[in-house]
Amino acid sequence: MGTKRYYATGKRKSAIARVWLKEGSGSISVNRKPMDEYFSVEMARKLVHQPMQLTEMNNKFDVMVTVAGGGVTGQAGAVKHGITKALLEYNPDLRPVLKKAGFITRDSRIKERKKYGQRGARARFQFSKR
Repeated sequence: MGTKRYYATGKRKSAIARVWLKEGSGSISVNRKPMDEYFSVEMARKLVHQPMQLTEMNNKFDVMVTVAGGGVTGQAGAVKHGITKALLEYNPDLRPVLKKAGFITRDSRIKERKKYGQRGARARFQFSKR
């Protein structure tokens, strides 16, 4: 029987990340690519590493992620949320530390829908008096 795997789903904006943690050397792969190759933006890479650094689990787990939807920041946030939830699956005692840092709460801000009779969600068509 192989080592135990821990699964969680993370979400941010319109991005959804499926995260699996497996005991290993600390490698992170996103959509079958190394994380450094997938997330070219430094800020996104830092975001993904935050839950592991906070709980001092940096080189304890191999992380495998499939992420879809959204942009770079949304996807990085979804991965961060997924890793956090998977760590809680592994050890519920980490909850107070992660909760205090605000990693458990799903950032529920999403794009507001466009309204009819308007150019966008809040932007109106230009008004002409004459």
